[in-house]
Amino acid sequence: MTSVLTISAGLSQPSSTRLLADRLSTAVRGEQGEETAVDVVELRDHAHDITDNLLTGFANQRLRQVLELVDGADGLVLTSPVFTASYSGLFKSFVDVVDPESVRYKPVLLAATGGTERHSLVLEHALRPLLSYLRAQPVPTAVYAASADWGNDTELNQRITRAAGELATAVRTEPERVRTDPFDDPVPFEQLFQDTTAH
Repeated sequence: MTSVLTISAGLSQPSSTRLLADRLSTAVRGEQGEETAVDVVELRDHAHDITDNLLTGFANQRLRQVLELVDGADGLVLTSPVFTASYSGLFKSFVDVVDPESVRYKPVLLAATGGTERHSLVLEHALRPLLSYLRAQPVPTAVYAASADWGNDTELNQRITRAAGELATAVRTEPERVRTDPFDDPVPFEQLFQDTTAH
């Protein structure tokens, strides 16, 4: 069974970002079939945990469970509201505490919500470069939903369906990721000691 994790960085309840996240999750599940588990995580529920991690360098148990879901997922759906022409601070703070190896080469569907269509380029000038920097594999179609899209959303539905199909295909064809544990093959203490005495 494959797994897809949807992250929603919406701040309000109810949230248009969560609404978009749910529609994307449903579309991905429809493309993947019953053999795919799709989980949704609301970052607002972990805002304090994320801040504590940034301040202390350690994830508490609640946040560690979310980070383990990120690591174990075969694909990700990342959704953020647009604030000041970019992703939200909560979204970026979460990305800052994620182990880059957890998303390396992993298929990712990018999505954002905002008040007007003029913010739609945030997907290409902010979100895509961020995930490319982490060496994730964003699918070609990103989904932006402005306030006007919720009234007559035929075009939004088409984008959701296309993006979900791309993520489903990427997850199915993704080669198995092999994670290496640096503690599996430690450097012998004698060698470390020799290296320090050589100077």
